[in-house]
Amino acid sequence: MGTKPVLSSSEIELKAYYTAEDIPEPHRSRVNLPPGEAPYHRGFHSSGYRTKPWRIFQLSGFGKPEDENERIKFLLKNGETGFIMEHDRNTADHCYNVDHPDVVSRREDVGLTGAVMQSVRDIDICLDGLPMDTSFAHAGGAVVQHAPFALAGYWTVAKRRGFDLRKLAGTGQSDFNLTYLGCVTKQQIPTDAGLRFNADIIEFCTENLPRWVPVSVAGYNGADSGLTPDQELGSLFANTVEYLDEIKRRNKIPLEVAAKGCGGVSFRSSIHIFEEAAKMRAARLMWSDLLRERYDITEPKTANLRIHCVTAGSKMTYQQPLNNIVRGTVMALTAVLGGVQSLGVSGYDEALSIPSEHAHQMSVRIQQILQEETNICAVTDPLGGSYYIETLTAQLVEKAWQFFEDIMQEGGYLACLDSGWLHAKAAENQHKEFMAMESGEQNIVGVTFAEDDESPYEVDGFMGTDDAFDVATARLNELRRTRHETGAKAALKNLESVCRSESNIMPAMLAALDAEVTLGEIGDVYREVFGDWNTPIQT
Repeated sequence: MGTKPVLSSSEIELKAYYTAEDIPEPHRSRVNLPPGEAPYHRGFHSSGYRTKPWRIFQLSGFGKPEDENERIKFLLKNGETGFIMEHDRNTADHCYNVDHPDVVSRREDVGLTGAVMQSVRDIDICLDGLPMDTSFAHAGGAVVQHAPFALAGYWTVAKRRGFDLRKLAGTGQSDFNLTYLGCVTKQQIPTDAGLRFNADIIEFCTENLPRWVPVSVAGYNGADSGLTPDQELGSLFANTVEYLDEIKRRNKIPLEVAAKGCGGVSFRSSIHIFEEAAKMRAARLMWSDLLRERYDITEPKTANLRIHCVTAGSKMTYQQPLNNIVRGTVMALTAVLGGVQSLGVSGYDEALSIPSEHAHQMSVRIQQILQEETNICAVTDPLGGSYYIETLTAQLVEKAWQFFEDIMQEGGYLACLDSGWLHAKAAENQHKEFMAMESGEQNIVGVTFAEDDESPYEVDGFMGTDDAFDVATARLNELRRTRHETGAKAALKNLESVCRSESNIMPAMLAALDAEVTLGEIGDVYREVFGDWNTPIQT
């Protein structure tokens, strides 16, 4: 009786060892190409981290805008080299104000997962004293329907402070995987309206913010929802094709410029070291091939994929949470071996709460130790030439393109969200992983193996603040009382008119934020004009 085959997360059968003959023939000619040259699987630049270490880029935010401001300043003081704003998901994901009945009914949750920001006044408080002109920032807006508000709010504050938007550096996200696949919200705009918003953002940034990354396809959110590494790759590029085909159809900006705007993506770095590192290499190779073969784009700055990476929050456990420091370190090392440009490390207490100050500090320290003490920055693509890594990279590319083609056969990425096809794939994988843990085939230290019933909790979850809802309510009432109501109503009416047209939404959105229109009012316009997405799953 033979032994059971060992499989990777992507269900690639792994050999006990590898030789040069295992590398697929088409990939062999690419093995000796230097980093920084097409197809870029060996790295973004020949000198790698010697000349430009990866950006330490931690997700942060909770409570009131001033709480988030304090935490961002704490992270910058401790060595973070860019900052990410997180908006309260109870309000932001749905585009609700805090006085919406669904928010009031769960008022205790408000501020747990980001700061409550309902207007430009709140965003201004959050950004008080932050170096907007010299920092690379993520302005929030992870969710498609929330992104125009979050971006316009950040840019409006920047304009009011006298900064030139053309010199402002940062990134948006506007990711479909987050709320259409992973955390399906009660109300969100249909996918076709979401595509329109993201194409508008791409075109607006091209014309007004050339240093801003307009959207970021988040393979992370697909992977943490259950997609395997090959599926994460295939779905990410299928999503990108939706953007590029729409920009091509509109024919308002050069496709090559739009492709550069789409070429900053986000991946998850999970616990299987070599497969995840190979995934980053495969992603750069696939992006280069996709642009060349589908769009005839070969310009190096466009064809060279830029990767942000976050370690897998879903792999953090609430049992024996200090073990998560090890997990975070391993997953961070994995991302660096794959050659990412920026990195966030999940907090060791993430399974219990949002990160505490100490957990956030440790996430920064993990990255600093890797940069300063390990000499890992000395050589670009240190895994390059490994028989195993080169074989696995090629195999991942092959499997990912097959999943990409499966999505295309189903009508494309957005159609796979609308039909629930992608949800079914993720759920199937989640079930397989659960059953592997139940059977003992897959062990999780401290959970299914080496359990410790005497001290199951080594840390307390971070409690945040308990006044976010009350303060947000008071500020909302004050805003309504003191803003220029005629101007706000006029801006809101103009926004609705633009939403009903084919004009770019972003100029009207900036005008609305400048007129102190609220998030909930903008959400009401969306619901009136676009209606709600018909979710393919029960929520």
